[in-house]
Amino acid sequence: MDRLILKKEQIVPMQETKFLNMYDIQYKEGKHYYNVTRRKVDDTVALMSTEQFQEMFPDAVTIAVVLYLPNEAPKLLLSYEYRYPVGQFLLSPVAGLIDKEDLDCDNPLITAAVREIKEETGLTVKDTDEITVLNPCTFASPGMTDESNAFLCAKIYVENLDELNQDGAVGSEMFDGVEVLDRTAVKDMYMTGRDKNGNFLPLQTWAVMSYFLLLTED
Repeated sequence: MDRLILKKEQIVPMQETKFLNMYDIQYKEGKHYYNVTRRKVDDTVALMSTEQFQEMFPDAVTIAVVLYLPNEAPKLLLSYEYRYPVGQFLLSPVAGLIDKEDLDCDNPLITAAVREIKEETGLTVKDTDEITVLNPCTFASPGMTDESNAFLCAKIYVENLDELNQDGAVGSEMFDGVEVLDRTAVKDMYMTGRDKNGNFLPLQTWAVMSYFLLLTED
C-alpha cells in the first residue's frame, strides 16, 4: 500500500503552547486524526519525507545506566521520578529532552545523555566509561503522538556510590530516591511489571530492564 503523503495545510493547529501542541491531521475531507507533540507544524514527523524520517533526531534520550563497582556484578541504576499524569513516583531510567544546543554537537544523543546522567544521578561520565547508542529513535505511541526517544547504555565504573545524588533536578522534575539493582532484583520486577511498592513500570523502564538482562545473562 502506498504511504499517505500529507501537505502542511492538512496539519491544522488545535492547541499550541510553549511545551506541547495538538494538531488535527485532516487526512481526508471530513476525516480527522489527532497528534499531541512537542514539535511545531513545520517540524512534525508526519510531514517528513521517507529520507528525512530515516535521518531525524528524536525528541529525547533514555539511558540504561549500568554501574560497575569493584569486585561486584553490574548493577542497573534507576530512580523514582514523579510522573504528573499518573500522580505517582514511578521507577524510571535516566532520561531527558534533547536541547537545541545538543544538535550542534558532533553526537547530539551522547551529549544529551551525558548531561542527563549528571543532572539526575550526580555521576560524571569519564573517558574510561562507555556510552553507546542502542536504538537511535523509537516512538512511544505513534497512534497518538510523534514523540520519540533514543535508547543508550552508559557503563560507568565507580569505586563507590558516594557521588550519587538527585540535586540536579530542574524545572518540574521531582525525585524520591534511587535504586541500584542487581540482576535478580531487575528480573523479579521485569517479570511482574511492578516495582517494590507494587506500582506499574513505565515502558521505558521495562525496555531498559530488558537490555540489562540481556547484557548480564550468562
